[in-house]
Amino acid sequence: MSDQVLAAVRTAPSTTELREFDVPAIPADGALLKVEVAGICGTDVKMYAKPVIEQPVIMGHENVGTIVEAGPQFVERQGLGVGDRVFVEHYVACYRCAWCRIGEYRHCELTDWRTNPDARRYGYTTCENPYHLWGGFAQYMYLPWNAVIHAVPDNVTDDEAGIITPLSNGIQWALVDAGVGFMSTVLVQGPGQQGLSQVVACKQAGASLIIVTGTTRDAARLELARALGADHVIDVQQEDALEAVLELTGGRGVDVVLDCTAGAGTTPILLGIDALRRREGTMVVQGELAAFPDFPIKKLTEKAITIKSARGHSFRSVELAIEQLASKRFPLERLTTHTFGLADVHSAIKAVGGEVGDGVIHVSLLPWQE
Repeated sequence: MSDQVLAAVRTAPSTTELREFDVPAIPADGALLKVEVAGICGTDVKMYAKPVIEQPVIMGHENVGTIVEAGPQFVERQGLGVGDRVFVEHYVACYRCAWCRIGEYRHCELTDWRTNPDARRYGYTTCENPYHLWGGFAQYMYLPWNAVIHAVPDNVTDDEAGIITPLSNGIQWALVDAGVGFMSTVLVQGPGQQGLSQVVACKQAGASLIIVTGTTRDAARLELARALGADHVIDVQQEDALEAVLELTGGRGVDVVLDCTAGAGTTPILLGIDALRRREGTMVVQGELAAFPDFPIKKLTEKAITIKSARGHSFRSVELAIEQLASKRFPLERLTTHTFGLADVHSAIKAVGGEVGDGVIHVSLLPWQE
């Protein structure tokens, strides 16, 4: 192994440069991961264009690789060591607070960069911090004792493992947060990687009706939604989506709306509220709207609707996502549509943002690809 690590570093908004770092000295409670694949999602697009952290950052928070060096205390604590292939959650937890003790590392203050300026979180922490390698857009990544890691089965390929994060989110938001289960009726708005992952989660849970909406440019994604278990797909630019949902449900509306149209404005939210059944439906939304003038709170209270936020995933949801991939029940490999090498990070992020390439769903960065 070389004593240098090549990494793509975000140095300014929409600007990346390749840099070399020394391989850090690994302490007794730390480890070094050879990164095999780093997934890219919509959050990366936003953080690349408008960074919250001004210092240089190695992005990449959906990371899979093989442990190549591990201290004895790390192995004892984690139960995993050299030669093990693992998925690394982006949270770096304290393991002491109430949230960590129930596997909800996403709520730990130690890893929340919004409220803790010294937080550690892969893809968000500056490479000026000790050990430098705090993101997956690099050949290697540092793992401290409190990294949250999961073993990846041999029958799950690197490409498949690259979608563990969106699949985990789909399971968390659909099954845990929205309570989708046997005979549920569901509307999924937006057939991106998150929406398609939720189709799989809902189908696995036994939902009786899964409807997916998208636009005309989403034609290929809507077809993939069918292959993954959607019962009906709706092009909102070609037909009245609300009318179609009500017709498919006999006028009753759906039990659950899962909104994955972040950045599309208020229209999908309003459609989701109208598409929910008259009593006690649930909507899960990604919080991209800074403001929502004239929000229809009266309609919400009259229909007894519950709205929940979609943010991250629990430890258990990741374990379920890995089991789902290993089961081979669904053609999940079709979600990974594009791969890029380390020198092409800029293009990879732009592809996720819809500015480069066609038919992009999930993009994987392969740090060792020429």
